[in-house]
Amino acid sequence: MTEGPANQDRRIADIEVLRAVAVILVMVQHAPAVLFPWRGEFQGRLYSHFGFWPGVDVFLAISGFVIARSLLPSLESARGLVDSINITLAFWVRRIWRLLPSAWLWLALILLLVLCFNRSGAFGTFRGNFEATVAAILNVANFRALLVFGQPEQGVSFPYWSLSLGVQFYILLPIAFLLAGRRLPAVLILGVLTQLFLPRFGPGTSAIGNLLNVIRSDALMLGVLIALWSRTTTYRLFEPAGLRRTPIVGVLALAVLTGLLVTAGSPVLHLGGFNVGLVAILSGALVFIASYDGDYLFPPGRLKNLLLWIGARSYALYLIHEPAYLMAREIWFRIEPPGTVFTGIYTLRFTVTALTILFILADLNHRLVETPLRRRGARIAARLKARTA
Repeated sequence: MTEGPANQDRRIADIEVLRAVAVILVMVQHAPAVLFPWRGEFQGRLYSHFGFWPGVDVFLAISGFVIARSLLPSLESARGLVDSINITLAFWVRRIWRLLPSAWLWLALILLLVLCFNRSGAFGTFRGNFEATVAAILNVANFRALLVFGQPEQGVSFPYWSLSLGVQFYILLPIAFLLAGRRLPAVLILGVLTQLFLPRFGPGTSAIGNLLNVIRSDALMLGVLIALWSRTTTYRLFEPAGLRRTPIVGVLALAVLTGLLVTAGSPVLHLGGFNVGLVAILSGALVFIASYDGDYLFPPGRLKNLLLWIGARSYALYLIHEPAYLMAREIWFRIEPPGTVFTGIYTLRFTVTALTILFILADLNHRLVETPLRRRGARIAARLKARTA
């Protein structure tokens, strides 16, 4: 392998754009079930033909790429087992300080909302939410999702299933590297191929298919493979440099690939059950284009700055969007007279209220919780990593 870029931790603008796209897709996916207690004709048609759940897979592909791009070069340069252990511990410390404080804060706030701001009952029962909280804290929420999917009492923190999957990946990736060494790419390719061609979507999915759906690591592994490939000489041969000369083509590529993602996520499009595998490939394609750090997917400008702002807060938006949706419902339940039947005429009011709450809380969380604690975790990790010097 060749040497990677000097600063592997530097953020790539197009990756941040993809984070924004991913969280917007997830927010749209959950809106009809969580924010709107009615189903209008337009919503019915939209969600019958398109599915926005692939936003999660985009997040997974991004995570695989970003983590491998930062971690694996350090492990490759380790001088013995002790150095590798210190590097791995430093990596885990950084992830803990980056992810868990915000996650646990909102788990606690969700339970508080269930107890104190739930006159409408929109937040569900304390028991269901407590079960979801325990599963999230133990990072087994993806396995709980397999048991409760489709049931009415999933808990407001149900989206934490993908966070649990991410934590499991962060634990296993350095271990896999230490065990597989230079054979890691072959192991990852085998893991991707094994999952791609097993049905995990639609009626008649087997028990193993359903299990793979909640531990779906193909998008994660594709992200890791892209990071590994980016450190080889052949990687530059496939750089889409032409997108820089005609930026609109890059925006069209982003729009087309995103359109294909939501089409592949359609509940009525059954591609032999291979929808999830197709979504992983499309997510990998987006991350691959973004990985060159050439503004190939979106040219600089005001709109990109907005997407970068959203991307920087995508973790908070992911954690907070469901409780924010339910807070909006509870607010309007209390504002309107008792017995009001909420219909589509409230769509704009619910949407504006929910998005206002969501973006204010996400920005506060980013500024007051994520950023300072991420920096603290980086300092602790740096001291651990210094032992390898």
